[in-house]
Amino acid sequence: MESLKIAFFCWESLYSERVGGLANAATHLAETLARDHEIHFFTRGTRPSEEIGGVHYHYCNPWGNDIIHYCANMSHGMVDRFRELDTPSFDVLHFHDWHVVEAMHLLQERDTVFTYHSTEYGRSGNTFGNGWAYREISAKEWYGGLIARRVTAVSATLRSEAMHLYNVPEWKIDVVPNGVVPQEYRAIVNPDEVKTAYGIDPGTPLILFVGRLAWQKGPDILVDAVPTLLEHQQDGQIVFVGDGHMRPALEARSSALPVRFLGHASDADHLQLLNAADVVVIPSRNEPFGLVLLEAWSAERCVVASDVGGLAENIEHGTDGVKASPQPESIAEGLISVAGSPDRIAALGREGRRKVDRHFRWETIGATLTETYKKTGEKLAPPC
Repeated sequence: MESLKIAFFCWESLYSERVGGLANAATHLAETLARDHEIHFFTRGTRPSEEIGGVHYHYCNPWGNDIIHYCANMSHGMVDRFRELDTPSFDVLHFHDWHVVEAMHLLQERDTVFTYHSTEYGRSGNTFGNGWAYREISAKEWYGGLIARRVTAVSATLRSEAMHLYNVPEWKIDVVPNGVVPQEYRAIVNPDEVKTAYGIDPGTPLILFVGRLAWQKGPDILVDAVPTLLEHQQDGQIVFVGDGHMRPALEARSSALPVRFLGHASDADHLQLLNAADVVVIPSRNEPFGLVLLEAWSAERCVVASDVGGLAENIEHGTDGVKASPQPESIAEGLISVAGSPDRIAALGREGRRKVDRHFRWETIGATLTETYKKTGEKLAPPC
């Protein structure tokens, strides 16, 4: 494919405003594509334009009284910067999630791609919320799928969800999964030293949760699984890395359990804990993809995860991970199935790393996405 001039629109990146996994995914995807294409990344920030990792970053500094108006203002700022750089013209405009749909509306006559990284329906617990923000965000997700020339979703589950919720035609939407840079998550550490640094007995198995303490991610499921786990595994320390509105209630519920909440961790601390962990548990109720799975596999960690969304699609039960229902009893059973078996834990982690190397490196994902870019010039009608 010839070199293209591509514009990314995303409200976060690794180098300015960083909120969640979207920053990681969009940034690494842009840097991968920049090896063969000219990539301009429009996002939030106060710095002047700069080039990082071969990608040209352009910033705007939005304002607004609420998230909806904030993102609308941000979108207008992005489009203003885009128009300054649209000579020669951009070939493909790629919009990530609902935050930038207003920008796509202003540029809808161009060759556009819209990516669903999740839906408000999924983030709200697979329920139709009644709040004003829920309705506005869902409407933007619907409109993004309507006006984009092509659409992608990060998993087959999310693709089906977008088709069902927003009537995105099957012919129009492709699955382009997330990827990972595995070397960023693999480190040689002394697990005993890491555990000691956090006040954990070196001989105690470390079970690690990484993510927002929010209903979607299921931290309460893991807390409620601990008593059953302890009936079969007398020792073990469960460590939560991440923060969120559920933390006070979770701390109160687990005050008598071997559970610790560390809050936000630096990248360095996260890396140490990840590579010292015996098991990484992902008890999500809804997970469009699950980047923490790729991070854990990159570190050759054993994973016990809910059998939902992208986790269900990507884990082969008993080969590279353990799948369980997003219920306390089932998560506990999944943890018990690997407890006390270091050889099995190590084997599952190694198989996970092999799967990353085969399927989830960004080079592979970038090649898949370029096939979608080729289709953006097609008319908005089903193929004959």
